[in-house]
Amino acid sequence: MNDNSLRLIWVYPDLLSTYGDQGNALVVERRARQRGLAVERYDVRSDQPVPTGGDIYLIGGGEDRPQRLAAERLRRDGGLARAVGNGAIVFSVCAGYQILGNEFINDLGQREAGLGLLDVVSTRGEGSRCVGDVLADVDPQLGLPQLTGFENHQGITHIGPGARPFATVRTGNGNGTGDGTEGAWADNVFGTYMHGPVLARNPLIADLLIRLAMDTPQLPPLDDRWYEALRAERIAATTQPA
Repeated sequence: MNDNSLRLIWVYPDLLSTYGDQGNALVVERRARQRGLAVERYDVRSDQPVPTGGDIYLIGGGEDRPQRLAAERLRRDGGLARAVGNGAIVFSVCAGYQILGNEFINDLGQREAGLGLLDVVSTRGEGSRCVGDVLADVDPQLGLPQLTGFENHQGITHIGPGARPFATVRTGNGNGTGDGTEGAWADNVFGTYMHGPVLARNPLIADLLIRLAMDTPQLPPLDDRWYEALRAERIAATTQPA
């Protein structure tokens, strides 16, 4: 990317944008602009081709049928996979996370091929849904503080050898596998079950995406008092006795 510009792609907001996930795009855009970057943001609907020249791609969550439709169209389009091949960064949430994997169970109860951009396989849990606040420790390799978010899913996601857990849960269910993992990542592709929107609760993740896109080890600091107040509130709500 250019030193002072960022191409931000919000993928399929008409199908995948539950629980305020569009807020993730707003947070990345605002934090980039606050640092003097010129942001070109594109909201790409499901009837439009996914451009391959973006720097950061964001994908939200969705219900089961929209998830299947999104997976079918993204496979057929191929633009997101080509963008990752070009070095783009992808951050996905919930249904979007499952779509980036190798396989998930669709609304028809059938195995649906994902995009194969993350080495994960998702199935459907037989018990109750995973619903509630989550507190988790992010993979130390990413150098980020604790993750706070909100999960609402029945998916169970197993991580293969080609990916790492994005975080380890202290409170909540995460991937639902019972091993404490939450989300997954490999290279420039990230997935999580956390809504919130998760980047509003955890703005340093947005900064990580920007840093990766800019290929720089650090960014100018911002006044994060509002974000930190929100984080402190949600962490306290998650850790206080019931």
